[in-house]
Amino acid sequence: MNYWWLILGMAMITFVLRYSLFAWPNLRFPPVVRQGLHYVPTAVLTAIVVPGMLLPDGEHWQLNLNNAYLLAGLATIAVAALSRNLLATIGGGLLVFFLLRWALGQI
Repeated sequence: MNYWWLILGMAMITFVLRYSLFAWPNLRFPPVVRQGLHYVPTAVLTAIVVPGMLLPDGEHWQLNLNNAYLLAGLATIAVAALSRNLLATIGGGLLVFFLLRWALGQI
């Protein structure tokens, strides 16, 4: 039963936070808060992607040349920095990842 209270509480908090932006449309944040909010997408994406690159099995660090996830991630970062094109970044990253998995015998 405690899980249901936890789920209900999280749903209520999420609803109140999202509804508050619609309830008070003239709400303006201070410049410091707005500046800090610009870093939220980068921080969230980093928190999601980096553990997958460094801990592909979810348990052990793999900082070696046999880690296709890490190498493909670094190659994807390079493609993104050079091309500044989202489609090229996604396509290049996937291509490098699958080629590395094939070359390392992981497929």
